[in-house]
Amino acid sequence: MNKSNHGVDQNQIRALPLQPGVYVFRDASGNVLYVGKAKSLRARVKSYFGPDATRSLKQNWLIREIDNLETFPVQSESEALLLEWNLIKEFSPPFNIRLRDDKSYPYIKITLSEAFPRIFVTRRLVQDGSQYFGPFTDVGAMRSALRTIKQMYTVRSCHYRMPNEVPPRPCLDYHIGRCKAPCAGLQSESEYRAMIDDILEIFNGRTNKIRSSVTSRMEEASKVLDFERAGAMRDVLRGLDALESRQAVVDPQGANHDVIGFAREDDLVCGSLLRVREGRLLGREVRYLTNTNDEEDATLLSTLVKGFYFRNEEDIPPELLVPIKFDEQELVHEYLSNRRRAQFKIRVPIRGIKRSLIQAATKNATHVLKQDKAKSVGEAFVGSENNASPPLAARRLAETLGLENPPRTIACFDISTLAGRESVGSAVWLNDGQPDKNEYRRFRIRDVINHQVDDYAMMQEIVSRYFDRRVREATHLPDLVVVDGGKGQLSAARQAMNNAGVSDISTVALAKRDEEVFRPNHRDPLRLPRTDPGLHWLQRARDEAHRFALQYNRTLRKRRTLRTRLEEIPGIGPAREQELLRKFGSLRVIRNASIDELVETHGVGHSTAVTILEALASDDEQ
Repeated sequence: MNKSNHGVDQNQIRALPLQPGVYVFRDASGNVLYVGKAKSLRARVKSYFGPDATRSLKQNWLIREIDNLETFPVQSESEALLLEWNLIKEFSPPFNIRLRDDKSYPYIKITLSEAFPRIFVTRRLVQDGSQYFGPFTDVGAMRSALRTIKQMYTVRSCHYRMPNEVPPRPCLDYHIGRCKAPCAGLQSESEYRAMIDDILEIFNGRTNKIRSSVTSRMEEASKVLDFERAGAMRDVLRGLDALESRQAVVDPQGANHDVIGFAREDDLVCGSLLRVREGRLLGREVRYLTNTNDEEDATLLSTLVKGFYFRNEEDIPPELLVPIKFDEQELVHEYLSNRRRAQFKIRVPIRGIKRSLIQAATKNATHVLKQDKAKSVGEAFVGSENNASPPLAARRLAETLGLENPPRTIACFDISTLAGRESVGSAVWLNDGQPDKNEYRRFRIRDVINHQVDDYAMMQEIVSRYFDRRVREATHLPDLVVVDGGKGQLSAARQAMNNAGVSDISTVALAKRDEEVFRPNHRDPLRLPRTDPGLHWLQRARDEAHRFALQYNRTLRKRRTLRTRLEEIPGIGPAREQELLRKFGSLRVIRNASIDELVETHGVGHSTAVTILEALASDDEQ
């Protein structure tokens, strides 16, 4: 076989077609190293191995690692562009520029595939026919806007998949005027859809059109003396005023365009996209690039543009403003024009308002990059302010579990119960293997019925409550989730995380008996060497979660024992019981207290104090 020192068969290269396509380099183990696009597969692949090829340090390293080549011929460069993007997204090759979304940012989701669509906040993007708006970096402004929308329109808040699923009767929202009860047939699908169409117009920044329509409807209602409907339309106009008052006018000409700027520092690039509709700044999106050493600005901008639009093709503006011309610009323009099915332009403004917008986007990217690096937020970062290099244990865990990046932050969950009584859960947090008690959380299990012990249900409950709150408050998320238990606990935790929209977080379970590590979609557990530093991290997290849960369980049991005994003493009602519990904390302390000390408790008189001490003294005699 005619192979060069890079391991690729030269005959295979000479046999490659001259047509467009995508090529994939693999190492000796079959791992994907690099994915590229070519106008001519033969010419492009051959260019890597020619004697006169000028290569960067990264390219030289790539050539040494290549052992195998795959090619995918296609009919056009545009097809190759999209295939390349999808393969990079699937394999995350180490020699390609890596795109990172900051997944702590939320989206607004509208479930257009449903007959009566719902509107809610999520962090999980699913190809289910829904439309997403975001990500929103200003969570407060997003929630304020969503609250205003729901004040303007009677969008249902229930989770029924109508019309196949309906409640037995209209809920409270109907009775207080927040929903028109389409579930009970009191609002038609066409009327509801017209309302959703209005909301889509608003989220897309086309408020002038919707304002004109609403004004016409209000005037028509007034003419026929339908003052209730006219009042509803007036409230919609007021809501539009409130929304627009929070949106800065950045283009007096009232144009619709997206503006991209970017900043780079060392190996990290931050791209910022400003979304301008009818001259108003609606929002900002952020993307990060890593593995960018030796890459030109034009290549980085090309990756950013594809990252912004290839994942969300629903909101393509008529014009995109960029700071410089970028690689594959004509191909990207052709692809997005076809997707938009309307006029689309990519411009590099030199002066005027549009150039000012480019500068604003660039400044925004610079600000976000500095701010987020300081906070060490987001997947783009593989280090922290104080320690740029991940510890050995984190690197070992990444290798063992097949993680993309070493997990610097770990959240671990455990439950503790005694025959279904005082069932509790715990969540602990470790930064680089060290407990961060400010992030500890504890839970009283709510859904245990008649002392029935269901470990899986309890695990699902605490994980669900934990992530529901962190998503709701836009709090930073862990790199790795660990649950105490086996396959059942792992499955329960994953179900809760899926429902919360954080299914992208890596999750494992650690069983106590044999210290086995269970992973999603793997039948057999991992058995790590007892000396493995990654295993030590998992054990530390598991043991700390167990300690914290057990401590809380014991505290509640002591309180219950105290309450039960105090309830048996004549003259001690709930109020006095609570005061004694708050002041003394345990039966032993109360038993050793003097009458004067007991009388100092609110609601406890001299005679009651004597009764308490006599009752507790009789316990010692038994």
